[in-house]
Amino acid sequence: MRSHRLRELLELLEPYWKQDPELNLIQVLQKIAAEAGFEQPLAELTDEVVIYHLKMHGKDKDAPIPGIQKDYEDDFKTALLKARGILKD
Repeated sequence: MRSHRLRELLELLEPYWKQDPELNLIQVLQKIAAEAGFEQPLAELTDEVVIYHLKMHGKDKDAPIPGIQKDYEDDFKTALLKARGILKD
């Protein structure tokens, strides 16, 4: 894992873990996996699943995915025209 991903993970994990400070790290990861609907063994839980879940925790289910939000357009036609280079930002 690269150091920037580790820093991002720790920054996201801190406020989440503070909600249940009596839990140990494995219990926190199990809780995240359960909330994310991850049904495989905990050893197969990827950092992508954890980071995505922590970024989306407490947000509306219909909220845009972080990282994609900058390219988000309410109007499909506008999004399509921008993607084809017809409209400029």
